[in-house]
Amino acid sequence: MGEALVSGVIRAGWARATQLAVVEPVAERRAQLQAAHRGLVVGTEVPAGAAGVVLAVKPADLPVACAAVVAARPARVLSIAAGVPLARLEEWLGDLPTVRAMPNTAALVGAGAAAIAPGSRATPADLEWAEGVLGSVGLVVRVTEKALDAVTGLSGSGPAYVFLVAEALVDAGVLVGLDRVTSAALTRQTLLGAARLLDESEELPEALRAAVTSPGGTTAAGLRVLEQRAVRAAFLDAVVAATERSAELGRA
Repeated sequence: MGEALVSGVIRAGWARATQLAVVEPVAERRAQLQAAHRGLVVGTEVPAGAAGVVLAVKPADLPVACAAVVAARPARVLSIAAGVPLARLEEWLGDLPTVRAMPNTAALVGAGAAAIAPGSRATPADLEWAEGVLGSVGLVVRVTEKALDAVTGLSGSGPAYVFLVAEALVDAGVLVGLDRVTSAALTRQTLLGAARLLDESEELPEALRAAVTSPGGTTAAGLRVLEQRAVRAAFLDAVVAATERSAELGRA
């Protein structure tokens, strides 16, 4: 996710590679990043006085990473570490303005969905900076920290739900007689096309669904089975379960 953000801010023109610095302790990974992004500074220490720092590390590595950030005194900090609440981040970061974010994996292709929540010392300028970083790889919304668990359950975990649907559709295509390659190609394009329609149309999802559901037709027959099998309720329960699990991890 860290590299996705680096690529995104460069691609979007939000910053040049020479304006960025990446802290990476693994030598092989440092070499890969420098090869992929000409002019990018990749080292082992946080540069002093940066306009902002993005914490893109595993939660277990946060205390050490935060100590290094505090020593470098950046203007602000954006954390994308999953499940680590602002109260804990602010314990480690002291008086540094902090913003917490929940991005998702689609940021890797510049189509992410992220939410940001301000810490107690974060200003509108800090939120604007965080939006600039995450906005380079997709949509950004502002929420309260309390809402981040719901964001995790919906958009954070959401790509996995869609991938599961894709798996099922590919298998279904094979079941009704298509070879797997053809079924996979049709499934990818069907999901991509439906997503574009949803994004580019002013219609609500229910209106788009109704538009392709002729009375007594094939789509109506398929949707009847999905409703009978409580697929809608299963998605509701999945988002609730993921949200509750996110809250549990935040309390751990």
